[in-house]
Amino acid sequence: MTDAAKEAPDTTGVAVSSSVLYAEACRLMPGGVNSPVRAYRAVGGIPLFLVRGAGATVWDADGGEYLDYVGSWGPLIAGHAHPAVVRGIVETAAAGSSFGAPTPLEVEMARTVTASVPSIEMLRMVSSGTEAAMSALRLARAATGRRDLLKFDGCYHGHADSLLVKAGSGMMTLAHVPGSRGAAGVPSSAGVPDEIAALTRVLPYNDAEAVRAAFQDRRQEIAAVIVEPVAGNMGVVPPAPGFLETLRDLCSAAGALLIFDEVITGFRVGRGGAQARYGVRPDLTCLGKVIGGGLPVGVYGGRRDVMQVVAPLGPAYQAGTLSGNPVAMRAGLETLRLLDDAAYQRLDELGAALADGLATVARRAGVDIVVNRVGSMLTPFFTGTPVVDAASAQRADVDRYARFFHGLLDRGVMVPPSQFEAWFVSLAHTAEDVRRTVDAARAALAA
Repeated sequence: MTDAAKEAPDTTGVAVSSSVLYAEACRLMPGGVNSPVRAYRAVGGIPLFLVRGAGATVWDADGGEYLDYVGSWGPLIAGHAHPAVVRGIVETAAAGSSFGAPTPLEVEMARTVTASVPSIEMLRMVSSGTEAAMSALRLARAATGRRDLLKFDGCYHGHADSLLVKAGSGMMTLAHVPGSRGAAGVPSSAGVPDEIAALTRVLPYNDAEAVRAAFQDRRQEIAAVIVEPVAGNMGVVPPAPGFLETLRDLCSAAGALLIFDEVITGFRVGRGGAQARYGVRPDLTCLGKVIGGGLPVGVYGGRRDVMQVVAPLGPAYQAGTLSGNPVAMRAGLETLRLLDDAAYQRLDELGAALADGLATVARRAGVDIVVNRVGSMLTPFFTGTPVVDAASAQRADVDRYARFFHGLLDRGVMVPPSQFEAWFVSLAHTAEDVRRTVDAARAALAA
């Protein structure tokens, strides 16, 4: 048992089961959940209701114990209930959980982010990744005086109207569920007006030639290109060599802004995010997840001249009652203090061991699998061909993944309930945890 597990409170004695909770939740919430992919529709079964987490382990309402590779979908890079993070949350909340006024912790977070991500000269705190992407897009339109947006099939940037066009994450998952909207629709969600969706042009991820053609066609109308520099919402898909560089060159030549959505990759694949890893500098960056340490937070920031267009300095309005919330700032700062070079080396080694182990046991079992990985985020795709974009990701065998998911769950390993999501390794995972996971995968594939 880890130190975090020893210190975490024991709340596993909740006298109600996941099935009972789910039945009640379905009466009170759409699908019984507050975010669609949690409903297990892509893999079948009843979602587990979690009551406790410590280190790399979670427990459900039924008393089940699982090694966790969801990690709250990426934020918990230090693991569940890390003592330093918990202590910071408690200390800060005791002094006041929200003020609606500036606090020193906001300034410290801004200083930390700008020192770590060179492209961010000025920033604005928000409360979610969706809010960050939505705000960055509005800012790009305000700064350029243009309306059109280029995004990429399978990339998810939150649920703002302009960005729910061939989106990834839950939209991509639901496309494989009978009766769901979004299999090929533009827009890919009901309630998004066609007039708004028409301002968003969608291109294949990693297709530099398609981007060149789009700029030749509408060079003067494009306000911004938004991209996950490492896709994480169609499953993990790394950028092809030269792809990000092409985006940078085309945007610079046309006077459009390049927006990196690093809500997942920021502080996950390296201290400076994917932009530092690949050496490409965007005009604007969206952050979230890791910088909140498990609490709701988001950031958009970038070039000083662009950010000065934001109110109260400029005409692009954006506001938020809980923006820069001190408890979230403290949780994020305590998390970021843990992420030195040694931490990233450890995360990379654990991620590589897990990816290699999954590929090896699948090959020995005669199962087609492609494991894409960047640092501590990875996805095993049940396919025999490389996964480089949304179309190739969608060729994966989702039924086989569903069986694999339940096979791992039966053996005490929790992974995302969708073929099209990233797995996350944390600093709380150990080499023994990875070996146990690979053993569980071997058994699940053989079942």
